[in-house]
Amino acid sequence: MLIDATAVPADRGGVGRYVDSLVAALAADGATLSVVCQPRDTRLYSELAPGARIVPTSEAVTTRTARLTWEQTTLPRLVRKLDVDVLHSPHYTIPLANPAASVVTLHDATFFTDAVLHHSIKATFFRAWTKTALVRAARCVVPSAATAAELTRVAKADPGRLDVIQHGVDTERFHPPSPSEVAAARAVVGLGDQPYVAFLGALEPRKNVPALIRGFAAACRGRTDPPALVLAGQPGWDHQIERALDSVPHRLRVIRAGYLPFENLAGFLGGAALVAYPSLGEGFGLPVLEAMACGACVLTTRRLSLPEVGGDAVAYCGVGAGDIGAAIADLLDDPARRAALSTAAQQRAKEFSWTQSADRHREVYDLAALAHRRAR
Repeated sequence: MLIDATAVPADRGGVGRYVDSLVAALAADGATLSVVCQPRDTRLYSELAPGARIVPTSEAVTTRTARLTWEQTTLPRLVRKLDVDVLHSPHYTIPLANPAASVVTLHDATFFTDAVLHHSIKATFFRAWTKTALVRAARCVVPSAATAAELTRVAKADPGRLDVIQHGVDTERFHPPSPSEVAAARAVVGLGDQPYVAFLGALEPRKNVPALIRGFAAACRGRTDPPALVLAGQPGWDHQIERALDSVPHRLRVIRAGYLPFENLAGFLGGAALVAYPSLGEGFGLPVLEAMACGACVLTTRRLSLPEVGGDAVAYCGVGAGDIGAAIADLLDDPARRAALSTAAQQRAKEFSWTQSADRHREVYDLAALAHRRAR
């Protein structure tokens, strides 16, 4: 099979971690694998999959328009040249003239159900390509039962061609941290010894960060020694964040840490008093799983797929600032419950592995190849 990794961004957000981890797990299992990627990622994929055929693009594909043009024109020729049976497109779009069996990953349905949480152009683009993939691809991979149900409901997907394959967690990067890892993360963020509530994710409307900020402020009202709130992740386009920050009392500390290097994530997540992720909806919820693997006490919502990930090993709250604040306060006041959730989270995280995910992907590749041969 050929995996098209050209849509993976340099900063390795959720989609990047999905593709990187899947490639590594497939290669470790001995799959006959080719990966096409941007030139900057050639060395990385050569290290992740030393037995795979790594093909860097010879054209510039750094912008969405350039990548889409390359995908529709050059990628089909590459598929023929490499003589692969299956092309896996892991981020919504697919070449319309693909000569091989086509598998596409559709990460969530919020472009349909919560379009206002995305840029209008982006929402329109991904709605169109989701509908195209549901019609043109032999199989569509989705990361949760909630996403499959939503796509069936709002995009008229055929449930028989949707394959639910949950993500795994990279335990080398996400694990209960050592004291030195916690200290290093604190130093990078600039925390000192102050306890903190952590958030990790892009600062975009779907993550509900303004409500988190207001809820945090409410939870700290009257506390003589309040924790800090640390917002880590790439800047997004949620313009309400600044307004929420302006309402925080000066005695409270909110740190915008920006993008944190991978080597600091275990210490950051596992060293927090709790990790708050009050998302309005996720296709899977990889940050929640990664925080669980680090032994964090996690607070999230019951929206869409998040209960499939958290189960009984996380705390839940509503999406409003009042609900978030009350839940944060309850957890801060109950160290025993935080410790119990930390232990439960580590155990549950062990149920999610990239090896299992890769095995399921290989089954889907086989189904797609069989369907493609029968359709000839």
